[in-house]
Amino acid sequence: MSIFCVSAQACAVQTAPFSPSRHSAQTSPRTRSSVLALTLLFSSSWTSLAHAQTPTLAPVIVTPERGKSLTVPDLQSAQKTIEQTAGGVALVSESAWRDTKAASIKDILDYTPGVFAQPKWGDDARLSIRGSGLSRYYHLRGISLYQDGIPLNDPDGSSNFHRIDPTAYRYTEVYKGANALQYGAATLGGAINFVTPTGHDADAFQGRLDTGSFGWRRVQLGSGFAGEKLDGVISGSWQTQDGYREQSAGHSSRASANLAWQLSDRAETRFYLSGYQIHQDIPGSVSRDQALNNPRQAAKANKEHDWQLNLDGGRITNRTVLLMGETQYELGGWFEQSSLRHPIYQFIDRDTNSYGAYGRLINTSPLAGRDNRFTLGLTWSAGKTDAQNSVNAGGKRQEKLSASKDRASNLSAYAENAWSLGSDLSLITGLQYVHAQRKRQDLYNGGLPATRSGDKSYNLFNPKLGLLWDAGSQWQIYGNISRSAEPPTFDDMTFSTRNDLDRLQAQRATTFEIGTRGENGNVAWDVSLYHARVKNELQCISAPWNICDKTVNADRTTHQGIELSVQWTVARGLLVQDLQSDSLDIKGAYTYSNFKFDNDRDWNNNQMPGVPKHYLRAEIIYKHPSGFHIGPNVEWVPQAYYVDNANTTKTSSYALLGLRAGWERGPYSFYVDGRNLTDRRYIASASITDYATASSPLFEPGTGRSVFAGVQIQY
Repeated sequence: MSIFCVSAQACAVQTAPFSPSRHSAQTSPRTRSSVLALTLLFSSSWTSLAHAQTPTLAPVIVTPERGKSLTVPDLQSAQKTIEQTAGGVALVSESAWRDTKAASIKDILDYTPGVFAQPKWGDDARLSIRGSGLSRYYHLRGISLYQDGIPLNDPDGSSNFHRIDPTAYRYTEVYKGANALQYGAATLGGAINFVTPTGHDADAFQGRLDTGSFGWRRVQLGSGFAGEKLDGVISGSWQTQDGYREQSAGHSSRASANLAWQLSDRAETRFYLSGYQIHQDIPGSVSRDQALNNPRQAAKANKEHDWQLNLDGGRITNRTVLLMGETQYELGGWFEQSSLRHPIYQFIDRDTNSYGAYGRLINTSPLAGRDNRFTLGLTWSAGKTDAQNSVNAGGKRQEKLSASKDRASNLSAYAENAWSLGSDLSLITGLQYVHAQRKRQDLYNGGLPATRSGDKSYNLFNPKLGLLWDAGSQWQIYGNISRSAEPPTFDDMTFSTRNDLDRLQAQRATTFEIGTRGENGNVAWDVSLYHARVKNELQCISAPWNICDKTVNADRTTHQGIELSVQWTVARGLLVQDLQSDSLDIKGAYTYSNFKFDNDRDWNNNQMPGVPKHYLRAEIIYKHPSGFHIGPNVEWVPQAYYVDNANTTKTSSYALLGLRAGWERGPYSFYVDGRNLTDRRYIASASITDYATASSPLFEPGTGRSVFAGVQIQY
């Protein structure tokens, strides 16, 4: 069993046992800890030394078993790989969210400590990992998203969740902070990788029907096949809802497919296609009093001007893997086109083309007679956006206010090396170089002379050093020191003058982390403690007329916390004592977040707003060998958190009680998912500002009592 699986039962059934000290000719655990080496000069000298050694201890890259993909690791292989990380990570199997409503990023990562994901409206959510993008209320910042290892963010580093379809993924990987360096990511929040099934692990037919409160409906269908040389999967979902609040109805359609051609037993290429069409009304942020006493009412301006988000897009990508001796080569590229029609305080039009390519190699030749794994990668991404803002009158586009062409490009070169210092201890070193450019060409500025053109480049270096110790046959201890950096996005930047453009600096951070993970009998754990010293933290400040009216750099801030997940089989054989007995299981995720200004000239040592200090998700589940399960769950925020830098106004504390039950037998399954059963009125999320009062329109009400149910057939 592995602590990375959210469900202990899922771990026992679907993944290989947690065994950091288990050795084999194919995957030596000493290879699983890594040392990062970064320059081509070092690479060539390392290769010469490696070939001079006797490779008796070194693992080799071998041809995968028949019936498995070279381009997409199955769940067991992904579990073994992620256990090589000397830092906070998590692997979440689809079994963790399959028997729930599963409509947003919150449903996927609900039991992942360190992750604060809260609903806003429709499928949209506010997401932060270790305080990343803490003040960013829209368009995710500070976390790199991937699908099957291929970048998913917009060219300027921002992103959203409307592409995400939980019904289309086999598992999800979470790499916190610089632990995502193997993908070339080194931001404060890290990376999330959504992994789709292949024809080797997909069902020939799979269908799902969900329904529930507030007019929520979803239909999903999928199919997969696997032949001698070809395999593929196709999946599609359609969803609609009336919404809990006024002005929150919406509907969406998403489709994805992949097709692989096995060129030989050591080479495979896989193509991916996906598309999405989203229409969502936006109810808006309201005052604290309205959020707690009249939560179903939308903000006045949102109703009057019919605020909406309409997003259409398509994406094509490729991933190719070649195995040559002890080296694995991976190449890939992508192209995405999207169209945003977004009537809010103004009518916003954005037509974006984004594209890129990447290459990565992993070599497992020994170094100085000891196991070693060397990763070297290069990722280039770019894109252009035709942007226009107009007057919004009742959801209709009126006279043009501004227009521009925005271009962004990014180059990330990185290396990571893992060297075994002994049978149980590994040294990890790494370095990332990032070059980012943001360029705007002003086309129209309300009839005024064009003054908003300009460009800005950022050059950033992020080193990393870590240790991974296999302290026993079933547990590990790790620690690392890392740097992270984050350039501003277009929404952050002001191009009016050169001074405005130069005013905003890239965010940088140095993070210290220690932790342990493993299992002992019926208990599995994963705990990380981190301390991040952040300079020039990007803060999105809201105004009464505009969410995130401006972005500023805080001077120095501190992010520190504890991330703890526990899975415990409390009892077995309660009612059934047979070859397959029943059980009572507990799983929980606790996050402690203590984020503060550091002797700031304006805010002294105030608490940073936007996230609760304590956040707990816990569940007790009874499981019967017949396939039936039932149990309560809780989401608890025991202390309200501030919404302003001045620390004058807070949200509210809350505890939400839920209950879910289900049954799975052969190809059939169903579930019932009850949420907020006490109908508690609470604030789910909030934007931030410098100074706030209870009447400031910063608060997003949480959803009231709701019940959802679904059935699934797969064979």
